[in-house]
Amino acid sequence: MERILPFSNEHKMLQEAFSKFVASEMVPYYDEWEENSIVSREVFRKMGDNGYLCPWVEEKYGGAGADFLCSVIVAEEIARQGCRGVFAWLHSDLVAPYIGTYGTDEQKARWLPGATSGEKILAVAMTEPGAGSDLAAMRTKAVKDGNDYIINGSKVFISNGVLADLVVLAVKTDPGAGAKGITLFVVEDGTPGFTKSKQIPKVGLHAQDTVEMFFEDCRVPAENMLGGEGNGFKCLMEKLQQERLMVSLVAQVSAERCLELTLNYVKERVVFGKPLSKFQNTQFTLAEIASEIQVGRSFLDQLVLQHMAGKSIVQEVSMAKYWICEMENRVASRCLQLFGGYGFCKEYEISRMWTDARVQTIYAGTSEVMKMVISRGLGL
Repeated sequence: MERILPFSNEHKMLQEAFSKFVASEMVPYYDEWEENSIVSREVFRKMGDNGYLCPWVEEKYGGAGADFLCSVIVAEEIARQGCRGVFAWLHSDLVAPYIGTYGTDEQKARWLPGATSGEKILAVAMTEPGAGSDLAAMRTKAVKDGNDYIINGSKVFISNGVLADLVVLAVKTDPGAGAKGITLFVVEDGTPGFTKSKQIPKVGLHAQDTVEMFFEDCRVPAENMLGGEGNGFKCLMEKLQQERLMVSLVAQVSAERCLELTLNYVKERVVFGKPLSKFQNTQFTLAEIASEIQVGRSFLDQLVLQHMAGKSIVQEVSMAKYWICEMENRVASRCLQLFGGYGFCKEYEISRMWTDARVQTIYAGTSEVMKMVISRGLGL
């Protein structure tokens, strides 16, 4: 089915150029990045050199002032070619927008050019060991001291953590005010008192560098505050719509990738004297998978259009995050089954698609949290 998104000739040129970029600058090195549990910094710089990072940023800060469809193209193409551990979409479309929306002119001029060029890699630190999805329960705190704030606490499961040069950090500046006591700061790597753990070993997404971060009497200038004191929770909630939309896009394309790999395999694999694709079980399984994938794509593209129109679709995006990420897991598992024993071998990409899919129902809000959001929208 033809997509409903209004891709212009310029968008199509971007897609073609970026597809070649991923094929030449990511795919040949991805197994090495998986083995080393980290993506090369150089790929971020190359993306920046070619205008693929933060395309929405204004020209005066080094961007192209492009629309959201450019971000969609970049995120989808990375996933489509099986390089989803390159979290450029998190850098460009989850973290940088905090600076772009809530930063002062001085802050934008200080941080956005480096983010757009790939010189500065971004991360966001919200989750804590004892808080999880309950952001209001965070315990990392910042105490004002003259023109600085002194931060103490820790954050966990921070994507882009090793590579991160700038971290958008959520802290409590008023521990007694609940959610209204949360404030955002930008903390620069190398700031005294700010340290990172070793890589957290994970089941999947091995190329994605994930760490715990520690803040011990970490002194951060007040001028690094984003969005004003006490407005952190509001800022985080306002950006969750785009975050969960981006995660859903990656999940959708990854499911499509699983189907593509499996269709190619079953046509070549011969069992009992005929191609695996000629067995009714294979045909019915793939028909069911293809149907689910098409439903997800139709729903998701509608949400992209509404998001671009500036509509509040928190309810619908929560539905997408829940259903599409669960769907991706079902698809990856059923596709792997059709590969038989080969599907359980690391040399086959489907095995990586299967393990990488598992986290999709956990990060950016678990499926259970998404159901809570949806049920509240139903007035329950």
